[in-house]
Amino acid sequence: MQERTLTDRQKEIARSYQRDELTEHQIYSRLARTTRSPENRAILERIAADELRHARFWQRFSGQETQPDRLKVSFFTLVGRLLGITFAVKLMERGEESAQDNYARMEGIIPDVATIAREEKGHEESLLAMLDEERLRYTGSIVLGLNDALVELTGALAGLTLALQNTRLIAMTGAITGIAAGLSMAASEYLSTRTEGSDREPSRAALYTGLAYIFTVLALISPYLILGNYILCLAATLIVAVLIIAFFTYYISVARDLPFRARFVEMALLSLSVAAVSFGVGILMRKAFGVEV
Repeated sequence: MQERTLTDRQKEIARSYQRDELTEHQIYSRLARTTRSPENRAILERIAADELRHARFWQRFSGQETQPDRLKVSFFTLVGRLLGITFAVKLMERGEESAQDNYARMEGIIPDVATIAREEKGHEESLLAMLDEERLRYTGSIVLGLNDALVELTGALAGLTLALQNTRLIAMTGAITGIAAGLSMAASEYLSTRTEGSDREPSRAALYTGLAYIFTVLALISPYLILGNYILCLAATLIVAVLIIAFFTYYISVARDLPFRARFVEMALLSLSVAAVSFGVGILMRKAFGVEV
């Protein structure tokens, strides 16, 4: 197909697409080098090659060399190392949806744009079929640990706050209660996973559940170790709980292509409602037993 002469503005748009494709080529290439799975590495390398070919396609129309967005490359590579390649790639692919729409608008101007757009859309399907990360196989165990700790400990800390009114004592009591509960949850998850006969290893499932629970416990009691006012500590703890819920719900929504808002609101309301009820129970228990600390 004969290539038409582009205006300066159209060349600038082509150059921006060229840079985006080159950036994503670098990201996929780096992520491929970080994964231990030969299958995952092969798919990532194939997609990286596709992105490089797309960048060269746009260079034919921009007429210039360009450099990748180094900051974006570094960011997504770091995200991949910390949170997993599935999350990093899915997060990046969300940005490609708008690029596909922009390519569609260029169909009457630049030839073969429709082919590029179809390949971009095909990336999502390839990724869904390819990635098999351990952390995602054990998502259920992590969710179990987080959810239980958030609901149980926010409630316990709210009740203890009014009953004890001593930040150090509340932190100590919460830590003992939370760590014991975390170990109990890990043991229960071990037995449950062993009984259900899934492809998950019981010991790893227990480890993920226990670590998620204990991490949440430590995060929730941290305000009581830093601040002096017990009411301020409780407020800070509830904020920490909402932030943990928001982060992990977003992580799951991206990695598993699930809706974010409904799941976040449900979990946040559940944790805060339990905390409110426990706060009232703390007041009643303090009056009923005449506790003064």
